[in-house]
Amino acid sequence: MEHAPSWLINSLIYLSAAVIAVPVSRALGLGSIIGYLAAGIAIGPWGLGLVKNVQDILHFAEFGVVLMLFLVGLELEPRRLWNLRRPIFGWGSAQVLGCAALLGAAAMMAGVPWRIAVVAALGLALSSTAIALQVMGERNMLPTSSGQAGFSILLFQDVAAIPILALLPLLATAPQANGAPASVWFEAGRIVVVVGGIILGGRLLLRPLLRWIAKSNTPEIFTAAALLLVVAIAALMQLVGLSMALGAFLAGVLLAESEYRRELETDIEPFKGLLLGLFFIAVGMSIDFGVLAKSPGLMALIVIGFLAIKAAVIYGLARAMDLPLQERPVFTLLLAQGGEFAFVVFQTATGAQVISPSVSSLLIGAVAVSMLVSPLLLVAVDKLLLPRWANCNTPQLQEISEQQDKPVIIAGFGRYGQIIGRMLAMQGIGATVLDHDADMIEAARSFGYKVFYGDATRLDLLRTAGASTAKILVVAVDDTRQSLAIVDLAREHFPHLELVARARDVTHWNELRDRGILRVEREVFEASLRSGRTVLEVLGFTPHEARNQAMRFRRHNIDLFEQMYPHHLDRAKVIAVAKQGRRQLEEQMAQERAENERRRAETQARPPGWGD
Repeated sequence: MEHAPSWLINSLIYLSAAVIAVPVSRALGLGSIIGYLAAGIAIGPWGLGLVKNVQDILHFAEFGVVLMLFLVGLELEPRRLWNLRRPIFGWGSAQVLGCAALLGAAAMMAGVPWRIAVVAALGLALSSTAIALQVMGERNMLPTSSGQAGFSILLFQDVAAIPILALLPLLATAPQANGAPASVWFEAGRIVVVVGGIILGGRLLLRPLLRWIAKSNTPEIFTAAALLLVVAIAALMQLVGLSMALGAFLAGVLLAESEYRRELETDIEPFKGLLLGLFFIAVGMSIDFGVLAKSPGLMALIVIGFLAIKAAVIYGLARAMDLPLQERPVFTLLLAQGGEFAFVVFQTATGAQVISPSVSSLLIGAVAVSMLVSPLLLVAVDKLLLPRWANCNTPQLQEISEQQDKPVIIAGFGRYGQIIGRMLAMQGIGATVLDHDADMIEAARSFGYKVFYGDATRLDLLRTAGASTAKILVVAVDDTRQSLAIVDLAREHFPHLELVARARDVTHWNELRDRGILRVEREVFEASLRSGRTVLEVLGFTPHEARNQAMRFRRHNIDLFEQMYPHHLDRAKVIAVAKQGRRQLEEQMAQERAENERRRAETQARPPGWGD
């Protein structure tokens, strides 16, 4: 009987381990990451020994982190990323430099040579992007202040990888053959060219290329093109010694405003999840229990020491950033653990003869152990610490404990949702109101409103709120992504609900219409019309004339939106339709003004008493 190929056997091993370990881990309340790490330990060299080529698997699995950063970039428009420049380079540099300085000082005080101390400090100062973003996504932390701060610091760490890797050859005890200044300038120039090429190419070439591929109407080819894009950029970045994840993130940001953003997310998401799972399995396999068994005391001292030092620095930053007290423990723990890029730093340092292979194995083992221990510590924090802090400095929030049966559900009780709720109350119509902003809920309660605390993107919470029997769901949340998530959830599980949605802008309006929502109101449109009427009245129009002009503009604007909607994915066509509609309205209004002037002139030219 012919033997099965090795890739098939390995695939069977990985999938079997994950399918068994992850559900068991989640059932025990430990989370999926612990399940993946445990699966890796079980099938790795120090477990059942079913897989031997750990490093090859780890390098391949790092592509899961690359895909994750690409998807994160797709959610950040360049303007929003520019707004984050201060926390990225401010708090990010404070975290990396602060942790590295204290770790290096502690190592030298313990008698470690300064070169080894510097390399260890720089590598251990980095955090696990994969674990941190995975946990933030599972906990819906990214929209929060701690999530944004954590993401900014993680992004800076990817940027900081460039100078860290460039510094390692300079620390070598042996002279480097190619360490001439000209070589350094050449490498720097090559890096600038590649990064500039990615940015320029993303602006000029990516959208037309994706548009051309999309016209083939072959979904699998578009998926292949999306993967090719990420792989090509990652390969370019690795070619010049930069972080593959950073390059993928840049590509995602450049496509964040593209009409193909949602399709790219949908196509890549399954690959990201599988490869991230494989990455965590590979980390579990890479834990060298031989080094751990040889020096258990030293390993424990390194892990506990660097976790404690990083935690102290990061918690201090959390206080300086004024993050909510309840979010600080998770924020601190997610950034205190070692990161996957430390593997690259220590392996590169070994190749440059800065540290010995034995020291490298010890440091890599410490990082892997910290990545294993951190999710366990997170479970302990959830069960022991956070319940005690749950009510610190926050109002007591009333959660839904009994099934609701009101005919209307309002998701979001800010300035928009409050008006709707007050109008319904005036007519004696009950509504179940949901919001997840603790300060807003407390303010609403002080005025006598009953608002339940909860995230309307959760299916179980919508069921308890009465979505199965209600008639109408009003989606009035501020955040565009949450609004669309609520709409998708309601359309899938409660198709009988009539949806009335608030649109923040034209893009949001189009995305809601794409989902079949017809009852969409732009949040500032009516208020802007009323202000326009006031301006016309101040300029001399009668109230009746100002109202008529505002109503005419309103009808025209709504008709124009309906004309533009079929073409909203074609920016050039949308602009052409908008310009044509505006020109037609201006010409029509100019003709009417001319006709009114003519009539006014004829009236003034009539002799006194004429027509009496």
